[in-house]
Amino acid sequence: MPAPNPDRSPLRAPLLAGLAAACVFIAAAGALSIFAGGTPGPVGAAAEIAPRPEPVILAESAPDMVEPDPAPFEFAIDEEVSLPGVSDTETALNAPPPAATVRAASAPLPGLSEEGPGGPLPVIGPDGQRPDEAYARPHAPRTGPVVALIVGGLGMSERLTAQAIDTLPPEVTLSFAPYADDLQGWIDRARAAGHEVLIELPMEPFDYPNNDPGPHTLLADAPEAENARRLAWLLSRSAGYAGVINYQGARLGAAPAPLARIFARLEARGLTMFHDGAGRRAVIEAAGREANARLVLADRIIDADPSPQAVETRLLELEALALQTGSALGSGFAYPVTVEAASAWAEGLSRRGYVLAPASHVARLRRDGARET
Repeated sequence: MPAPNPDRSPLRAPLLAGLAAACVFIAAAGALSIFAGGTPGPVGAAAEIAPRPEPVILAESAPDMVEPDPAPFEFAIDEEVSLPGVSDTETALNAPPPAATVRAASAPLPGLSEEGPGGPLPVIGPDGQRPDEAYARPHAPRTGPVVALIVGGLGMSERLTAQAIDTLPPEVTLSFAPYADDLQGWIDRARAAGHEVLIELPMEPFDYPNNDPGPHTLLADAPEAENARRLAWLLSRSAGYAGVINYQGARLGAAPAPLARIFARLEARGLTMFHDGAGRRAVIEAAGREANARLVLADRIIDADPSPQAVETRLLELEALALQTGSALGSGFAYPVTVEAASAWAEGLSRRGYVLAPASHVARLRRDGARET
């Protein structure tokens, strides 16, 4: 068997090729190190890993100011916008600012009261100033039919009274029961909120005394001096009211002579008498003429049926009446449904072309025979 030839070993060629590649790699690494200006380090897994150079910290400079984006909506619109509701919004935004809140002066005003059995009694001042004018809410005449509303029965329920004062527009006139606790405090709060105020006079109903409006009820058959005494007590319970309004009184309203005497006493004290309009209107109006009193009858009781639909219907009737005659006056009680319906109704009055005004303004219009157009 011939001896093997070492020049023909099968491993010789791969070994020579690997050796040549290693030499080339080492030569290339050395060249790179020379051109980079450094000394070539060891190559291979055993070579040391050079530490990461420390970062260079420079003096901190102020950050570049970035221009803010333009404020939203700061652009012009060249074309007229005709989207639904845009014109209404534009009208609302461009509307004149609301009138300043009416600040009521402290009551009683100097010269407009005298001492009464329960407190200050209203009197006409030495210069002829009347309490019904001094304590009326100011109102500038505006174009449109005028609607006024009196909401009464206040002072007996703290929750309902506060709701009426805070929820109803200040043009709505509020009337208070004379038997309310802290009556003056409630009146001061209502006037501070801009409301005009009335005091309620309890009057005899047909089913008296089964239906008793209270110990100071004005009676059809009482002696004149007794009714005068009761009236003085009622009127001296508080100060700052522009007039009075009846509470019940169907029987007294059918007795012209005693009613006229009561009206004459109210006129002598410079007070306007408002009436809810229930009962015999012709008798009430005749008593007012006999006493030469400032008497105003409401055109509608808006909550005789205290249901939401009925109250809304009566309020719309006030609008129709004001459109026909120039003014309308409604009265109601401080039921929650009445306050809620009246508040919602009043919000849209001006958009429908009506003017909401205090009751004293309607009284003045009717007294002067004027009509806002």
